Amino acid sequence: MSRAVLAIDIGSTKICAIIAQIDDDNKISIIGTGTTPAQGLRKGSITNIELAARSIKTAVEDAKRVAGSDVKSAIVSISGAYTKSSHTDGIVNIQSKEISLKEIERVMHAAVYNANIPNEHEVLHVLPFNFKVDDQDFIEDPLGMNASRLKVDAHIITTQKSNLNNLKKAVNGAGIEVENIVLAGYASSIATLNPDEKELGAVIIDMGGNTCNISIYSGNSLRYNDFLGVGSNHITSDLSMALHTPLNVADKVKLNYGSLLTPSNDLIELPVIGDEEASHEVSLEVVHNVIFARVEETLMILAQFIEKSGLKDQIGAGVILTGGFSKMEGIRELAGATFGSMPVRLARPLEMDGLFDNLRDAEYASAIGLIMYSGSPYTPYEIDVNKRVRHSNEEPTSKSSVNFKSPADIPVAPSLDIESQEPKMVSLDASKESKSDEANSVNKFWNWASQLF
Repeated sequence: MSRAVLAIDIGSTKICAIIAQIDDDNKISIIGTGTTPAQGLRKGSITNIELAARSIKTAVEDAKRVAGSDVKSAIVSISGAYTKSSHTDGIVNIQSKEISLKEIERVMHAAVYNANIPNEHEVLHVLPFNFKVDDQDFIEDPLGMNASRLKVDAHIITTQKSNLNNLKKAVNGAGIEVENIVLAGYASSIATLNPDEKELGAVIIDMGGNTCNISIYSGNSLRYNDFLGVGSNHITSDLSMALHTPLNVADKVKLNYGSLLTPSNDLIELPVIGDEEASHEVSLEVVHNVIFARVEETLMILAQFIEKSGLKDQIGAGVILTGGFSKMEGIRELAGATFGSMPVRLARPLEMDGLFDNLRDAEYASAIGLIMYSGSPYTPYEIDVNKRVRHSNEEPTSKSSVNFKSPADIPVAPSLDIESQEPKMVSLDASKESKSDEANSVNKFWNWASQLF
């Protein structure tokens, strides 16, 4: 029997609600979607419950109207802004000498107990990355094996209870019950990474309007996650200050002329902040330099996160960029120069039945990942925010509300030079068609240079 699932992605700049139909074979079909600008949020965290609830309700009502379905509960994303992560381990003796699901659940709960989670924090995810059966290490799935002892090493993600409670209140205020909560970066990885990339090791970076979430996979397991409070809106702020123009005009400049590949000495006329009747001329080379500096700094900080993880040698598939920020022209080339020898690719959500055209965009990766998470587990074993052990062979279960408990209750590149030319005036509203031809030629040059060096 098919079931309807509602996913609500609460991002830093927008809220996206998606309704999907999931059949008995876990086949997903999108039937409704709604998107609205985020209010009452800062960097993905709730700052005004009433405003946030209003935004969530608008997105959900739009999705219900398109789907013709009245879903009462949802799986919700949470920003990595206030999450903490660490590694933990647990060990249990096997009395029956054969490992059953019960023993796997015991050892995972033991790992949570050993993590000594503070009372003010709550578990979001417990993700095993290594099982050890007696003296045999790196077991993918110990179920059914004969052993006298089982050990697990796990990546554990926690967040403050107050943050979770505020999120739940905002969703409840929109008339929706919270069924499950998933880290946004984890959801993005589900929607963009393929099995080979997970096995070889990959970095997935979801670059949004105000945040960047980074996750590192190795050996099919999530091993590291972190958060950077910088996004594409910071470019808008930088342009506003550097060009002395209002924020809405700076955002328009970013969208029309935001490129990391094509510096130009053409001029644009912009209103002056504080006196929009006055205007002044600005060179597009200045626009390029401001954008390039911010993006380069952001990528360099993310590169430091990769170094800090201690997993750089285990990243065979390279870096995957997704999110709205990743659509900026030339970011792949600059990321390739910043991350060194690691390959870089730009990712969109995986295809599925009924996928709306707008949902194919990179900025909807997290929302699509939430739907896929609802369809079936994407790791062999996991403890979710409901303290339930999910495993890859389980049957789909009916909805279960998030019920927060204490952990004690748990059983044991540099820019390219272009020949100078006479500056000319261009319109702010001009299309980007002329720029695309120039970008193509620069891309060809870049590919040729990359093969040489």
